[in-house]
Amino acid sequence: MMIYEYHVAKTGSDFGQGTKEDPFLTINKAAALAQAGDTVIVHAGEYREWVKPRNTGLSNTRRITYQAAEGEKVVIKGSEQIRDWEQLEGSIWKVVLPNDLFGEYNPYSEELFGDWFVTTDSGSRKHLGDVYLNGLSFYEAGSLAELRNPGIRKEVMDHWTGKVVPVHNPEQTIYLWYAEVDAENTTIYANFHDHNPNTELVEVNVRKCCFYPDRIGINYITVKGFEMAQAATPWTPPTADQPGLLGPHWSKGWIIEDNMIHDSKCSGISIGKENATGDNYRTKRRDKPGYNYQIESVFSATHAGWSKETVGSHLIRNNTIYDCGQNGIVGHLGCVFSEIYNNHIYNIALKREFYGYEIAGIKLHAAIDVQIHDNRIHDCSLGTWLDWQTQGTRVSRNLYYRNNRDLFVEVSHGPYIVDHNIFTSEYALDNYAQGGAYVNNLICGKMDQQKVPNRSTPYHLPHSTKTAGFSVVLGGDDRFYNNIFVGKDGLEGVGTAQFNGYTTSLEEYLKIVHQKPGDEDIFLDNNQPVYINNNLYLNGAVPFEQEKDKIVAALFNPEIRITEEEDGVYLTCCLPENYEKILGEIQTTKTLKRVRVANADFENPNGSEVILDIDYLGEKRAEKSGVGPIADLQQGKNRIKVWS
Repeated sequence: MMIYEYHVAKTGSDFGQGTKEDPFLTINKAAALAQAGDTVIVHAGEYREWVKPRNTGLSNTRRITYQAAEGEKVVIKGSEQIRDWEQLEGSIWKVVLPNDLFGEYNPYSEELFGDWFVTTDSGSRKHLGDVYLNGLSFYEAGSLAELRNPGIRKEVMDHWTGKVVPVHNPEQTIYLWYAEVDAENTTIYANFHDHNPNTELVEVNVRKCCFYPDRIGINYITVKGFEMAQAATPWTPPTADQPGLLGPHWSKGWIIEDNMIHDSKCSGISIGKENATGDNYRTKRRDKPGYNYQIESVFSATHAGWSKETVGSHLIRNNTIYDCGQNGIVGHLGCVFSEIYNNHIYNIALKREFYGYEIAGIKLHAAIDVQIHDNRIHDCSLGTWLDWQTQGTRVSRNLYYRNNRDLFVEVSHGPYIVDHNIFTSEYALDNYAQGGAYVNNLICGKMDQQKVPNRSTPYHLPHSTKTAGFSVVLGGDDRFYNNIFVGKDGLEGVGTAQFNGYTTSLEEYLKIVHQKPGDEDIFLDNNQPVYINNNLYLNGAVPFEQEKDKIVAALFNPEIRITEEEDGVYLTCCLPENYEKILGEIQTTKTLKRVRVANADFENPNGSEVILDIDYLGEKRAEKSGVGPIADLQQGKNRIKVWS
């Protein structure tokens, strides 16, 4: 088989040969020709197109690679530049665009809607369009009148926590747009303030995606080194099609690396579901809860051949993802067996123009055997949300800061591992699950621990998509070893005291359960055991009442700080004199033991023994070492670079 290298350049022609000397003009021309083993090299410039790979790679060694030419800046945009603005009044301008510009998908008539979509900031309907001035996205107004004399907004409601929080970029809030769509034209109005839109860079959303196949099964694709921006992506719940600005569209074996992804209306990178297994039926039919339709989507996917052999196993690494309205990375079902690492994800869902229960820097359903490690996630409404079927999942060595919440694990039965992470937001953990192992973390915020007795969710055979059973979340069956908990004045729920009253062994739990006759009721009425030991509690953090080995320094403030400097991000902290008196053992498959409901062990994705002996910095731990994410922390002052 012949292996080809196709070239694309802004000086080229789609009637050319596709060589370096005679390149194509569009990436899609090369994508129509590239076969397994071929490489598409794109040279410097802006490409305003939706790239739709046509052909599939065949294996990891016979993939199709799309990459920016070395040392050249290549930008793919879902927008078009508009120069024909007419001044309407004062700083308000308008432009009339023919609907043919958008084709069958007009972002200015397409509304945000779907399952678990809850509300918008103003109560008015929001659309998938946007306007950008020199790269800055505008806010959508509910009427033309709202464009007149907008005031700067400095505070906004964080819908999940119910707290009023500072607006990320207050100056941005005065830039507004409004659109009217009729049978032939789309009229966009915008307040540009002191700017002339005809002399500066003004863009409007036109395309749904930037790089996304229009059919499923396009496997083994590599996407490397691009900047992609300004796509009119729709709301992406787990019960609908989940197109992102970039993604594989229900395929297997993609590598997405070294890209800069930003300004997606909803989702940046999608490794999620397609529409054949459910398409917003809760919203459209209104006859059953979304929970029911989500269960049905799991079974529909199984019937359609959902397995390790057909979908998932993606690598998402070394990307920068920011300024997306819903999530940086999203996926349901199609995310299985993937690895997500060394990505920088920030400014996700901070405009808060709309809200729903599918928002996070990383939001995954059915993250079976997914490994999320060595990422930097900050300034998000929620850092990471693992929802349903968090089994075999590992969240390791990630840096979280300035999020409204850091990590949420929901209605899952484990086993899942959260180890060697740095959580420094005031709201660190939502634990609405069971069967988790939290090991060697720095946890500087509250934890909300809750049972979920009204939603029975699946668990699986180990390292498989095959469903083994269903269960509600009873609370407990969690492990907390070798963590540092740090409280704060006025902040409740820091530490492990929420588990007071729980048993500490499976034997004790079962003895209590079987004190009276019954079946499911006797399990529902009792808390599962928890396994908690060797933790450090500072500045008001409160331990579990039965924890044997621990250190409590209730009045000691470690003064945790995360600072961003030119050469990287630094953690500074001060630890008490007795810090080095508590040493934690390395946790393994053997010490963590199997979880009760899923009847599965904590293991690596290949089924081998997991050994949690590598700290946040990648250093190997001694058999017994200091608690927390970094093995060589010392009493007194510490200053450590935690991101380069």
